[in-house]
Amino acid sequence: MNIRSLLFIPIVAAFLYSCGQKQAETEVAKEPTIEDAQALAKKYIITDGHVDLPFRLVVQMFRFQKIMDDVSQKTDGNFDYVKAKEGGLDAPFMSIYIPSSRQKDGTAKVLADSLIDIVENIPAQYPDKFALAKTPEDVKANFEKGLISLPMGMENGAPIMDDISNVEYFYNRGIRYITLTHGKDNQICDSSYDTTYVWNGLSPFGEDVVQEMNKVGIMVDVSHISDSTFYDVMKITKAPVIASHSSCREFTPDFERNMNDDMIKELGKNGGVIQINFGSTFLDGALQEKSKANREKVRAYAEENGLERGDSALVEYTKQVNAENNPYSDVQKVADHIDHVVKLAGIDHVGLGSDFDGVGDSLPEGLKDVSQYPNLILELLKRGYSEEDIEKVCYKNVFRVWSEVSQVASDLQKESV
Repeated sequence: MNIRSLLFIPIVAAFLYSCGQKQAETEVAKEPTIEDAQALAKKYIITDGHVDLPFRLVVQMFRFQKIMDDVSQKTDGNFDYVKAKEGGLDAPFMSIYIPSSRQKDGTAKVLADSLIDIVENIPAQYPDKFALAKTPEDVKANFEKGLISLPMGMENGAPIMDDISNVEYFYNRGIRYITLTHGKDNQICDSSYDTTYVWNGLSPFGEDVVQEMNKVGIMVDVSHISDSTFYDVMKITKAPVIASHSSCREFTPDFERNMNDDMIKELGKNGGVIQINFGSTFLDGALQEKSKANREKVRAYAEENGLERGDSALVEYTKQVNAENNPYSDVQKVADHIDHVVKLAGIDHVGLGSDFDGVGDSLPEGLKDVSQYPNLILELLKRGYSEEDIEKVCYKNVFRVWSEVSQVASDLQKESV
């Protein structure tokens, strides 16, 4: 071998090493796929803070006039067993939704009990598919068995009915969070949707309710409440709180229903979690006017033609209107809200609170029902979120709060003995 050949060997070796290094870098930087996202959706528990399945029925004179859809099969709703299994949803909090009208006529507690009965009946009918869950440990055990857990949260504290003992009553019925109010001020506090500001925050009774929830072990849900109520809760609560289905006001400047930056930071300091709402009007302020204009157009058309909600002609017209003036956000915008919370409070303080079956035809492209959670996971992977980050968003953050609330309750109960 001559000298020239000897000199050529290290050059070739360096070239081959460089090629191998570039190949390795290419493999590391491989673009995540929907298959990767689907695998994570099945690997990790996914909990959703707010699914309005129980109110997918007709309630009249306290009797359920229509039996709930057979949710063990595929249905027209956003949630059912088939879609949940496809999307990896394991623990949707069933919303025991109490309309504001019920707090006026004194029927709130009766309705709450009826809806809880309905939720309890689902695993009774389909024990091979669903199970109740009252603790994170219940959810984990159900997950290992392949069952979908049905924890419950009550949307609107009106059923407490000025009787503090009802807090413990609903805890015993399985309620694990209470949204203090809904669309109107109630006996507990002011609503973000109301303008009367009866209490300018929490009422005196509301202060007692928050303290009792801490003592009993029910998570305080700060969705739907006014800003002043939020800050009152932060002063009083001894446990972390959740916003079960709220988004960031940064993207919807005039929408008090969402949380502003200071509130999100305070939530982080409290150790709480904001669970992002998927409704398009919660995600993008620009779409609120579009949605309103479309609704007005559809309403006028229905009146002119004597059409009722659900009529096929009205459904088709609604599709046409929405196609002409698109009111839908997208999965990327949901990820923007998650990014924003992470920037303000950190990865430990954000989760998922879709409001599936509760926000009507306003869900974003790519998140139209519970089968599509992998689309959001994929978007987060593309943005550089680690698997550990995604695990926190999917369930660990909420489970931490749930467990801490239970621990605070245990400590308070010991102190009172």
